[in-house]
Amino acid sequence: MVLGAAARAVLSQAGRRTGTEFAPLGGRQWTRLLQTSTTTDLKSRVADMIPEEQAKLKELKTKYGSVVLGENTLDMAIGGMRGIKGMFWETSLLDPEEGIRFRGWSIPELQKKLPTAVDKGEPLPEGLLWLLLTGEVPTKEQVSALSEDLKARAGLPGYVHDTLQALPKGAHPMTQLSVGVMALQSESKFAEAYQKGHSKKLYWDPVYEDSMNLIAKLPELAATIYRNTFKGGKLIPSDTSLDYGANFAHQLGFDDPEFYDLMRLYLTIHSDHEGGNVSAHTVHLVGSALSDPYLSFAAGLNGLAGPLHGLANQEVLRWLEDVKAELGEQELTKEKIADFVHKTLASGKVVPGYGHAVLRKTDPRYTCQREFALKHLPDDPLFKLVSLLYEVVPGILLKGGKVKNPWPNVDAHSGVLLQYYGLTESNYYTVLFGVSRAMGVLSQLVWDRALGLPIERPKSITSGWIKDFVAKQGKK
Repeated sequence: MVLGAAARAVLSQAGRRTGTEFAPLGGRQWTRLLQTSTTTDLKSRVADMIPEEQAKLKELKTKYGSVVLGENTLDMAIGGMRGIKGMFWETSLLDPEEGIRFRGWSIPELQKKLPTAVDKGEPLPEGLLWLLLTGEVPTKEQVSALSEDLKARAGLPGYVHDTLQALPKGAHPMTQLSVGVMALQSESKFAEAYQKGHSKKLYWDPVYEDSMNLIAKLPELAATIYRNTFKGGKLIPSDTSLDYGANFAHQLGFDDPEFYDLMRLYLTIHSDHEGGNVSAHTVHLVGSALSDPYLSFAAGLNGLAGPLHGLANQEVLRWLEDVKAELGEQELTKEKIADFVHKTLASGKVVPGYGHAVLRKTDPRYTCQREFALKHLPDDPLFKLVSLLYEVVPGILLKGGKVKNPWPNVDAHSGVLLQYYGLTESNYYTVLFGVSRAMGVLSQLVWDRALGLPIERPKSITSGWIKDFVAKQGKK
């Protein structure tokens, strides 16, 4: 978005005051920040930024409030509001050609710029969290301070363990995660502050505290669910010498340094995917009613649990197993893979992991996972199968002429990497997704309250209204 002179003046003033450079990006001006501030306290940095961001939003509303963003059609209304531009979401933007950008930065750029735990390793999720909340690429010192803050906030109350134990045996891991988050809701700082008549202008403060507390506790909650469900309930204590992603992997029961780095990558790339997807939109919608972050995030998790959203990577793995079962011990070739793909399509099914509602190119989240596999597991049989599919499937889908995007998305690859390192319980994978997604949606929720965004209330219409409207338009 190109901002007007007043907004640029605000940004320039802010830059002079904080030493921050506001850089143009491919024709999109003022969309990302190169960090030079020295504070290592994330909350203080957010607090400093709020007046500037409020001024920017006010100018946008004043100068451009009447700008038409696009036309809505009946197909859009009936088809899940697909493509309707009707939501303000700052933390990320999904471009059909370039893929996801976090605060203006692409995944390859962030792999180079964000601090890492090991040389030439994957970005630390704490660094991405700083970026999502501020738009600024953090220093190593800022990431270290944030990591220590999250460690101080971590730790599950005993009653959460009791709540999980009270669930029926065999409860889906996502059900357990949602219930665990709801159990934590009794600790909400925002709910407490609201009851006491907290100033509306300062709603962001307790929302920030809730969000950071929840992000800090999610790895242990998720690891507890994994160990209870699949490992006989033997829990592994936190190791406070480790960073956020590595400690999560450790509590799951995996201490391979390569898996640590995979978890850092996984948590980073799944954190946000602009605001219109089900989980992100749900958190924003529920939060707009001033429900606290625990209530809002639990609602988003319940959307993430759907097979058309977060469960999609399970569908990919099942289909890959079908491919292996069909072809047996035969040597995999492009011709044999193509035959199986044609059979899948002829039966009325889709090829899971291919296509995307918005993207029109290969998902960059798929690409970075492929690069990780080429680096660490190039000879893995399942990875070789996925690579063959990458060479075969897009061409077949293109020839069919019905698919707008024949390229693979993130779900086509993530399960393969997890399987290789021994995390084979595919119905748990969406829990990992949920832990990651918290960073994006809760960062935006903090800014929703800081900017005073109102309750969401789109207009719905009936079939009778549609017919009357069309008839009136015809008369005109």
